[in-house]
Amino acid sequence: MNLLIKNGRVLDPSQNIDGLKDVFVKGKKIQGLYEKGSAPEADKEIDASGCIVIPGLVDMHTHLREPGYEYKETINTGTMAAVKGGYTTVCCMPNTNPINDSVAVTQFILDKVAKEGACTVYPIGAITTGQQSEELTELQALLKAGCIAFTDDGRPVTNSLIMRRALEYSKIFDVPIISHCEDLKLSEDGVMNEGFVSTIVGLRGIPKAAEETMVARDLSLCELTGGRLHIAHVSTEGSVKLIRDAKSRGINATAETCPHYFSITDEAIISYDTNLKVNPPIRTERDVAAVNEGLKDGTLDVIATDHAPHHKDDKNVEFDAAAFGISGLETAFALSLRLVDQGILDLNQLVAKMSLTPSRIMGINKGTLSDNADADIAIINTETQYKVDSEDFLSKGKNSPFHKWTLKGKIEKTVAMGKVYDWI
Repeated sequence: MNLLIKNGRVLDPSQNIDGLKDVFVKGKKIQGLYEKGSAPEADKEIDASGCIVIPGLVDMHTHLREPGYEYKETINTGTMAAVKGGYTTVCCMPNTNPINDSVAVTQFILDKVAKEGACTVYPIGAITTGQQSEELTELQALLKAGCIAFTDDGRPVTNSLIMRRALEYSKIFDVPIISHCEDLKLSEDGVMNEGFVSTIVGLRGIPKAAEETMVARDLSLCELTGGRLHIAHVSTEGSVKLIRDAKSRGINATAETCPHYFSITDEAIISYDTNLKVNPPIRTERDVAAVNEGLKDGTLDVIATDHAPHHKDDKNVEFDAAAFGISGLETAFALSLRLVDQGILDLNQLVAKMSLTPSRIMGINKGTLSDNADADIAIINTETQYKVDSEDFLSKGKNSPFHKWTLKGKIEKTVAMGKVYDWI
């Protein structure tokens, strides 16, 4: 089937395009961008008047939970949540049950995606067997099976020698090692940011140093090895400074943050809303300002979701006992669009941080509307306001601290490998 998306403002940072264009799709591929009225006739037309037309968003940090935690999320529900949020590609973290540390689990994920996935999914393999920081997985075998990066996300690699070896292999294989930066002894039993608010509410805190000491270690190991390091979910001012300094010295590191780290502060936890419990924790106003500056100056390359859906029973408990995590795929773009309104990013920079740059870091041919690229497209009305209702999420996880927030930026349609999903 041929598809024509017409009358939209096309933004494609990969080609430095920002203007009124028509997008012609043939089957699962983009056939070309055309001036208004000059495209070939199509079987189906979409009028994108008043909307931006951008490459489908790419999330390099998603927890799809399957296999093992299907009561929290499945590959089907997670990818449906993704396309509703404008995402056409997600990279799934390995902390499933069993952990994705073997070819068999990787193949299971890919088979499930082929049968039930609504968008493209790339598995990320574990760095260490069982995520125990004791021995490296069979990295090359996992790459051949379909993994595109490695991480022990959910846990840090506590053994520095193992992390060094992983980074050495990353140089050989030219794939990123994604670091969950956390000193488990410093963060032990903590449930929120350590500081004034944690004292007021009587909850055990996680100091910023728990993140920053591991950021410093891994940047040092990256410098030593010349490997490819990507730092996940950056939340503190100190981490931003460390990464900025490392980049200025030519260290081969990239970094991401997530919408909850620039949209909200730990003062919100005075409500004891367990949907605010996330790891690393939501920090202070000063940290939010530093994260924003890091996004603005390029220190932070990517906005990822760290989509971490949970069953309601995991959250409907005391704050101390609640699970860490936010269901993020369906609110990420609208929350990130606030950065444009605040003058922190322009629209092209935002699109790049949510589509092109994660694609380049992960080494995948996504995040572009160039000729013969995969037909992955998001059509978004950036002026439409709506009220978030987490009960309407397609994700099984309704755990969002942004429930009842009024946001701007409505995903009207998503095209994933040529298939159209209509959200209006």
